[in-house]
Amino acid sequence: MTKPCIICVAITGSIPKKADNPAVPITFEEQIESTHAAFEAGATICHAHVRDENQEPTSDPVRFARLIEGLRKHCPDMIIQLSTGGRTGAGKMRGGMLSLRPDMASLAVGSNNFPTRVYENPPDLVDWLASEMLKYGVMPEVEAFDLSHIFKAAEMNSDGRIAGNAYVQFVMGVKNAMPVDRRVFDFYVETMGRLLPKSQWCAAGIGQHQLTVNEWSVAAGGHARTGLEDNVRLDKHTLAPSNAALVQRVVDLCDKYNRPVATATEARSLLGLAQAKSGLHRI
Repeated sequence: MTKPCIICVAITGSIPKKADNPAVPITFEEQIESTHAAFEAGATICHAHVRDENQEPTSDPVRFARLIEGLRKHCPDMIIQLSTGGRTGAGKMRGGMLSLRPDMASLAVGSNNFPTRVYENPPDLVDWLASEMLKYGVMPEVEAFDLSHIFKAAEMNSDGRIAGNAYVQFVMGVKNAMPVDRRVFDFYVETMGRLLPKSQWCAAGIGQHQLTVNEWSVAAGGHARTGLEDNVRLDKHTLAPSNAALVQRVVDLCDKYNRPVATATEARSLLGLAQAKSGLHRI
């Protein structure tokens, strides 16, 4: 298989803390340094959250702007993907940073259960977030926590709410949501081929399932997400020393399955993204 594999690194998220793993990057400086190391290891997408002065997740556009500025300086070719997830704000606050015109942003297109709460993504908010992404030229990454979310992505792509070819990430292993199940994974892949045959897909496994889902994805011709947001351990007994170390595991899988690791230029071409943006749109 000669199709390049795009590696996305989810560097910090909104849940893991220093107490979970000292390698989790929290400050701007730590996030930029960790992302640069992951980029050098082979990651070409950075999935990013930001934290406030109390290290709590926030959707503050000013903080996102500061992070983007640092990433574009130190990883100038990397694809920047900002999170619009529900842990960082409520309602339209979740999309307040889209005017910064990142390359990509996450888009959850339906609700589902999380470990201790409902992850609410009502239709009117989904439509508003999608319209803001269209307005600012941001490519959505559809986060599929359920089979219905793939169907929703296909519907939104068909009617123009998602422009170009859709990009869908299968999220597996979140407690109370879709478990890590190989037959389900295979059906997801088949469903993508049937409903969105020209689109690319990615998969993420949460916690102990990260490497398993990475391998399934690489072997099946998809792309892979890794990083300390989703998993802070190499194995049951060993903390991951860095985001770069988790990226390296995916690179090793690419070698195993004869998949070249996508360069930034190849990743942008596969996703239909323009080459790296030189400026920052200030809010």
